[in-house]
Amino acid sequence: MTAPLGSLSGHVVVVGSGLAGMMTALTLAPQPVVLITRGAIGAQTSSAWAQGGIAASLGENDSIELHLSDTLAAGDGLCDPQAASEIIEEGPAVIAALERAGVAFDQDSQGRLVLGLEAAHSRRRIVHVSGDGSGAAIIAALVQAIANTPSITTLDATEVRSLLSHDGSVTGMVISRGGQTAAIMTNRVVLATGGIGGLYDATTNPMCNFGQGIALAARAGARLADMEFVQFHPTGLDSARRPLALVSEAVRGEGAVLVNDRGERFMTGFDGAELAPRDVVARAISAELSLGRRVFLDARAALGDRFASRFPTIHALCQDAGIDPAIDLIPVRPAVHYHMGGVATDLTGRSSVPGLWVIGEAASTGLHGANRLASNSLLEAAALGIRAAGDIGATLPGTVRSTPAVLPGPAPDASAVRAIVSRHLGVLRNAGALQGAIATLLPLAESDGPAADPAIVALTIAVFAMLRKESRGAHARTDFPLKLPVSERRFMTFADVLDVAHAATHSFARSA
Repeated sequence: MTAPLGSLSGHVVVVGSGLAGMMTALTLAPQPVVLITRGAIGAQTSSAWAQGGIAASLGENDSIELHLSDTLAAGDGLCDPQAASEIIEEGPAVIAALERAGVAFDQDSQGRLVLGLEAAHSRRRIVHVSGDGSGAAIIAALVQAIANTPSITTLDATEVRSLLSHDGSVTGMVISRGGQTAAIMTNRVVLATGGIGGLYDATTNPMCNFGQGIALAARAGARLADMEFVQFHPTGLDSARRPLALVSEAVRGEGAVLVNDRGERFMTGFDGAELAPRDVVARAISAELSLGRRVFLDARAALGDRFASRFPTIHALCQDAGIDPAIDLIPVRPAVHYHMGGVATDLTGRSSVPGLWVIGEAASTGLHGANRLASNSLLEAAALGIRAAGDIGATLPGTVRSTPAVLPGPAPDASAVRAIVSRHLGVLRNAGALQGAIATLLPLAESDGPAADPAIVALTIAVFAMLRKESRGAHARTDFPLKLPVSERRFMTFADVLDVAHAATHSFARSA
């Protein structure tokens, strides 16, 4: 439904129409909710592109404890065990809630859920919809559910330019819609804006996703956590397409292997081989590429003619690139896929700023640690959407402040920072590159131009990466290749980040 903007004052506002945002809006019904989305509802979201599915311990030989153990192992010492335990426990309930919302998960001939295997999982526990089209099918079902829920007002083709605050609490937001700038006044805002892949040239995420929610929250003074941990999916389809198409880990789960252009299977020396954690596989592929070799996924023996029926979406993407996986090798390279860092929140999505909840990939709950376990992201998105809705539903709207005069700002544009981030904040990092990135990004982040918001996010990643002088999970330093015996999560506000960035820039200038 639609409504005049003035009539929306005081409503809960959810920004983002991926899985996390839509689950929040649906769970809050019949409480009035405004759902803001940059494109059409459900479009331009990483959720809709997810191939793997949702991790949930539902198998007869599986348990919450095993799922938790796998998650903690992949997180490489930086998971919050309590957060991970609570979220993983909700796996069965999340699947049930999605089924009630109209999602039809794949079942076998006996009506049992089909459970897939992905990297670093010790059991088959990945629940799919339409094979490798899980995300699109889930989002399509939720879009229909949103359309059937009269308490949800959708504002599509709308961007949030800034959050409004008073005495440190959120009081509303400035939006841009149809070339016009306006304010919506509310003290209950949920940011479910997705990841940061659009900061990089090689990514499997929508190119418009550059961390807008993180930038909004950072400007409002929210604490950020673990921003250095950027997960590179090992097997982006190496082609001219942008963003890169994703070749799901599920393909390796079905037996496909990685080989270089010499035909050598180079993962055999690693624990888990092709199903080792993503950071291990991404680094191994990067090492091959750094030697001037090419890397391929070989599914010919494992799947052959079955590839098209088992992975119809990936098969179509390969065909678009002129590749037949039944008879051809699939060229792959690492591509940014998920961000473990984000706005620090509790397990109801509350940030450090009163009135601001952050959920999904834009948030950092502590579930993923230094390296996300495959398919835990959609689980977290749905679980935190439900939890945030429960927390918000128990809060009162409070006094809504009067609408201030607002000025239009420039539309964010990540193009000026993309080359910097791609070059200096990739799979392998070092002090010189990080200091150079900080010096280049700092003036952009402090500007009023279109690059400011993307630069804020990129600068926080660079500063966090510079401060972590070890290699752990998805964060690899060539100058600090070892893992520290004791390591902790890091929390900083953007004001803290700026202080570190200015000090580093001065030091870098003196040593130049």
